[in-house]
Amino acid sequence: MGRSWKDKIRVAAQAGEPIDEVTAVELLGASHDDLAWILDAAHTVTSRSFGSSVSLCAIANVRSGNCSEDCVFCAQSSHFKGTPAPVYPLMEVGEIRECAAKAGRSPVEFFSYVTSGRALGREPLDRVCEAVDGMREVPFSHCASLGCLDFESLKKLRESGVVRYHHNLESAESYFQKVCTTHSYAERIRTVRDARRAGLQVCCGGLLGLGESREQRVELALAIAAEKVDSIPLNFLVPIPGTPLEGVGQLEPLEILLSIAMFRLTNPQAEVRMAAGRGALRSLQAFIFHAGCNGLMVGDFLTVSGQGIDSDLTMLSDLGLKARRKA
Repeated sequence: MGRSWKDKIRVAAQAGEPIDEVTAVELLGASHDDLAWILDAAHTVTSRSFGSSVSLCAIANVRSGNCSEDCVFCAQSSHFKGTPAPVYPLMEVGEIRECAAKAGRSPVEFFSYVTSGRALGREPLDRVCEAVDGMREVPFSHCASLGCLDFESLKKLRESGVVRYHHNLESAESYFQKVCTTHSYAERIRTVRDARRAGLQVCCGGLLGLGESREQRVELALAIAAEKVDSIPLNFLVPIPGTPLEGVGQLEPLEILLSIAMFRLTNPQAEVRMAAGRGALRSLQAFIFHAGCNGLMVGDFLTVSGQGIDSDLTMLSDLGLKARRKA
């Protein structure tokens, strides 16, 4: 008689090996009665690889709105009217550096420059590179999220001082056409691989709660595992007025915690980073670290407000965790 899915999770966690697809789907269907031991298994994996340190990151939206893409969750898309997202062109070099200087006053390990649009063009890219190149001595590592850049552009970013590139797959390939029709899943995969080829670390995750099935959630986790990325940011849908998903309900806290644990147990060597949507956990936010997170996005997100970093630092201190700084 074969092992049960519960036994498979325990054995994999102890060995530091990833769980398989069937086991991952079973995990997502677990009940409250199973939560404690699942969190224990996930925490075992996290502690072995990352100890008690947590990687904090922050972002600056350096170009907002008027996006040509039709991602159904995003307030910055020009396809949707009446959304609350601000619209402004790419910041000047000095403004970008001011954002970075502000971030440097917080204990973040990574700071990311984010732009709306399919991909940043040559001249705007040069501006971001100029801004970064003039900030070599900062207390954080530079990250960028500038769309579906080609290999040469990604290499230029690395040469300017960017260490990590962020580019989410967003959802499973089998569900992607319901998320975005203006570019393909294959383009997103190509960007991830080109970033790695250009010598950049890769931050690649997705957005859960879009209407995908449990099986598709696992499909996404395994696709990310296949790319051997460095960090997996997990976002949970915050429905925004004016977008096609404005009436969709948020995931329940138990489902969020089980999803985090599933990503941790399918990706035992990668950072798992909580990003947008953790407010849906309400009083259970601290449980993300038991579920497998060892990374946290702090401050405001692109089109959704975050919570103050002071409360996040207090939460880490109360848990006996510490913020990791730039190596």
